[in-house]
Amino acid sequence: MQKNGVMVWSKRILIAAVALLVLAIAAAWLYLRGSLPQLEGSRQAAGLETTASVARDEHGVPVISGGSRGDVAYATGFVHAQERFFQMDLLRRVAAGELSELFGERALPLDKSHRLHRFRARAELAIKAMPAADRALLERYVAGVNDGLNALSAKPFEYALVGLPPRAWSPSDTMLVIWAMYFDLQGSQEPRELARGWFKDNANDEQRAFLAPESTPWDAPLDAPTIAAADVAIPAAPPAWWGKPKDADAPAPAKVAAAEFLNTVGSNNWAVAGSRTDTGAAIVADDMHLGIQLPNTWYRAVLQFPDGKGGQRRMVGVTLPGTPFVVVGSNGHVAWGFTNSYGDYMDFIALESDASKPGQVRTQAGWETPVAHEETILIKGAPAVKFAVRETSLGPIREAQGRSYALHWTAHLPGAVNFNAGKLELADTLDQALAIAPTLGIPAQNLVGGDDKGNIGWTIAGPLPRRAPAGVASTYPMSADAAAGVWQGWLAPEEYPKVVNPAHGHIGTANSRQLAGSGAQLIGDGGFDLGARTHQVRDDLAALGPKTDVKQVYAIGLDNRAVFLTAWRERAIAALDAKAVAGNAQRGEALKLLKDGWSGRADVDSVSYRITRGFMYAVYDILYESANAELAKIDAKASMASVSSRWPVVLARLLDQRPAAWLPPRYADWQALQVTAMDRVIKDLTKDGQPLSAATWGQRNTAASAHPMASAIPVLGKYLKVAPDMLPGDQHMPRVSGPTFGQSERLTVSPGHEEQGIFNMPAGQSGHPLSPYFLDGREDWVTGRATPLLPGPARHTLTFVK
Repeated sequence: MQKNGVMVWSKRILIAAVALLVLAIAAAWLYLRGSLPQLEGSRQAAGLETTASVARDEHGVPVISGGSRGDVAYATGFVHAQERFFQMDLLRRVAAGELSELFGERALPLDKSHRLHRFRARAELAIKAMPAADRALLERYVAGVNDGLNALSAKPFEYALVGLPPRAWSPSDTMLVIWAMYFDLQGSQEPRELARGWFKDNANDEQRAFLAPESTPWDAPLDAPTIAAADVAIPAAPPAWWGKPKDADAPAPAKVAAAEFLNTVGSNNWAVAGSRTDTGAAIVADDMHLGIQLPNTWYRAVLQFPDGKGGQRRMVGVTLPGTPFVVVGSNGHVAWGFTNSYGDYMDFIALESDASKPGQVRTQAGWETPVAHEETILIKGAPAVKFAVRETSLGPIREAQGRSYALHWTAHLPGAVNFNAGKLELADTLDQALAIAPTLGIPAQNLVGGDDKGNIGWTIAGPLPRRAPAGVASTYPMSADAAAGVWQGWLAPEEYPKVVNPAHGHIGTANSRQLAGSGAQLIGDGGFDLGARTHQVRDDLAALGPKTDVKQVYAIGLDNRAVFLTAWRERAIAALDAKAVAGNAQRGEALKLLKDGWSGRADVDSVSYRITRGFMYAVYDILYESANAELAKIDAKASMASVSSRWPVVLARLLDQRPAAWLPPRYADWQALQVTAMDRVIKDLTKDGQPLSAATWGQRNTAASAHPMASAIPVLGKYLKVAPDMLPGDQHMPRVSGPTFGQSERLTVSPGHEEQGIFNMPAGQSGHPLSPYFLDGREDWVTGRATPLLPGPARHTLTFVK
């Protein structure tokens, strides 16, 4: 009897536990459902001038229409908040150094490094300086964001996971989102400056000129067929650190640099003139390379509003959640795209001190007392931290390598962020767009544009510093005595370099040096790519023939031919000569795979490509190992690859010419060094016991995009990430792809013919895992399928009324 009673109560407890679990799951499900956006219906909105509507197609892509530009800004803010508020929150917090408030002490080092720049304070100043019309538009966007957030039945699900409520949006937050892109697009210049400072101290002038050249034969400038390279001889001797292991007693590393995706510079854009297109209008293509995550950086949209001339203006392209404008796309008359310009926009100025002048430092302007600021960093689960920032007239003081530097960055100056991007909406001609570009308050970009009359052109969009001529000297930290290289204020728009309607009918940029002529000095070198990708884009454009169309121009972005690595494959084959493979089965197998498995492309099933790429990076590891170890002590992101991305060209020259003085003494000859490099690759690719023949490029180049919260909540992780996708492509070709970095969008459009436009991106419109739009379009991006730029028929319509 007693036993039966125990069993009854056990069953009751089990049933109750199951019921509680079911209720908990149901509650969680209802909460998640409550944080989905409103797709249909009608809402009253304070402050509307007329009405606005959001009509979404089957993929969640909205056409946002309104009777005024302000009403469209409001509706855009509403949609951004409902679909992407947590992403917007992270962007503003990244810029302001406020992530610790959400994520605790683990985010404190990043917050401190970003709080140094005091961008929230700068944002407040930028708001005060805004023209009244821009401020009014910003206020309408902010109102839409906050109304969209408050209209959700439950707050975005991420806040339930972090245990904090979302903070309302403010005008300064939108400015911070733009500053977040400064970190993304120019932040690499900080470790580069530090790395080049060490390089300057540890190599003489001749060694630096050779190891960090200003151009290579791969460069494809816009104003000349090539750049006449300086005749730099191989110096008589290498630097003292050259070819040395980081520890003489340490074994060779099991992991080669190729395991990482070094040199993550990226973005392509190109344009074809109307004289070469099937419609007579220009064709513009753009794919901006950024971190690939969920949700995607960009939010697709069509914005429609009165143009002030009695007509309607339709903007088609991508927006950045947190801001009210289309970033790249077409306005029906002009289309444009951006790539990062990699000009020299940041300097480290070594400061001097004197015991007789306590509290003062000397810059090029003389002795001054830095202004002290105390920043308070809020930390989840811990007391707030006070962080001291000292700021000179040239920028905040950064301590590194036992020295004090003024961090002089264009992002700090008034005008670095503004709302002039809105002026591109009403540009009717390419000339108007090129005149607007220099006034944009964004990280300086290569703008490539074209109009419906067939004109094409390039210029820099964003602020260019007015720099005293200095050449390569300004790419290294400068002393307080330096006069050359110092800059003050901005260049005037009419001083900007530009290229318009070249005779061959095409223009393309891909993060390498843009110009061979004098205009190059106005931009400087802040870490250009070596030029192979630009070179390949230029050749692809030339090969299109006398007449082309949108589909052919789009296809260039899918070109994964390994043009640059072809010569490295030949070197790898030559290294595995008869002596090297004799009695060594693994080297023999590698040789066979290199010879027989080469498709000439970075294909997912190619072992030959992976071995070739690994060989190049293994040579880099051997020759730069000691230097990289020293640079890592200065900054985790500093390396010889950040000193110069042109290192593969330098190393290729050494392997081909084999100067005895540059051969590290631990190798009998250059052949032995290359065989050692190949052995490292083989060891790395077979370290888990797999056969070398299974080590495909796709196995290495696998993208598994994830939401930022996926790792924080393992139980929900599978719902916040995608299954791994093997991706073709690599860094030195148009189809740039890596495990966490690549083409954040592909857009090809002919202004006035948007119905022919093509678009895809690596994730859908929504940041919510229960939304049908969370991963919509991912497969199109993976396969490169040409899908329409314009949204389809409306499936859901949300209307805003007074």
